[in-house]
Amino acid sequence: MSRPRAAVSILYEGGVSVRVIICGGGVIGAAIAYVLSRRGAEPIVIERTGLACAASGKSGGFLALDWCDGTALEDLARRSFALHARLPEEIGGDWCYRRLDTFGGVIGSGVDPRSFGRPSGAGWVADGVTIHRRLGSPESTAQVHPASFTRALMRAAELGGAEVRIGQVSGVLRGRSGDTVVGVEVGGEELFGDAVVIAMGPWSILASAWLPLPAVFGLKGHSILFDTGTQMPAEALFLEQRNAGGTSSPEVFPRSDGTTYVCGLSSQSALPVDPAEVAPDPGAIERLQEICTDLSPVLARSAVLARQACYRPITTDGLPLIGQIKGVKGAYVATGHSVWGILNAPATGEAMAGLILDGETSTVDLAVFDPARMAPSPPPRYETA
Repeated sequence: MSRPRAAVSILYEGGVSVRVIICGGGVIGAAIAYVLSRRGAEPIVIERTGLACAASGKSGGFLALDWCDGTALEDLARRSFALHARLPEEIGGDWCYRRLDTFGGVIGSGVDPRSFGRPSGAGWVADGVTIHRRLGSPESTAQVHPASFTRALMRAAELGGAEVRIGQVSGVLRGRSGDTVVGVEVGGEELFGDAVVIAMGPWSILASAWLPLPAVFGLKGHSILFDTGTQMPAEALFLEQRNAGGTSSPEVFPRSDGTTYVCGLSSQSALPVDPAEVAPDPGAIERLQEICTDLSPVLARSAVLARQACYRPITTDGLPLIGQIKGVKGAYVATGHSVWGILNAPATGEAMAGLILDGETSTVDLAVFDPARMAPSPPPRYETA
């Protein structure tokens, strides 16, 4: 890392702006495009299906200041939490950002509520739910609507000169020497740029057919979105349920737009090649809805707005891949953020913009996230992206 420097427009000789092609229209790609546009670059985001069509639009949008403390993610998370607080004034618009209380507890029979000191709040839960500890306060936990946040970032990037193109990236273009990326192939056409960023979430694994990338996998999660109106306070819940059917960990996030998001069931289902083909596992939504009925009378009587599933990108060591791809000039990757993609998007975008435009970062040390720390993955069996 180096000392912070003022943001400036980065121009090549002759006044030509740096063109950066970002593969992926999720929150990471949008954040990179936003910061690059503020720095005077020319980001072009290539998205196959639609902005925030996968985990960036179907996640909880929960933010935590210090939940990553003591891990390699600590600086990234703390920087991002601070940036999230600044962005509403910086960009304008509404993506349901707010601070909130966060509690932990247990749902189900066999729990003796007398063994816990119940904090104030979360009075909307059923009698069978025991709230036994405070996990966060408005000073340390917050939330956003993830799809609205992603789209707001992209709108701001477009106002700064960024461009979004719907298309399928099928490969990268290399210079004569073979060790430099000079663009991508999209829909049978060639699109040239000065740098290419792979930010396709779990579908970044497809790029290992073109570039030496470590493996990226998808962990499937299921969720339900309820129309709860004004019945739910600004209180997030992280619960555990143990019964004859096994153990589940439901998470509940009431939002300021009158909806409540509940998730908690994961699976190892295979990642489809097309994000549009992602669908819930058989029986998963029904089981999650039963949990919601036991969890809260408000949820039990509220209309369901969406029953959905998404894949979160993970790596073998649990840390994201953020940095330049070894041995290929002009090629970068930003993926593998797991459950912290929405939280860590702003700081990732900030750091990636610095790395691309300055050759270094001035806010967060990316060394621990260097993709070169792991061996490249064998090319996937898919033939298209």
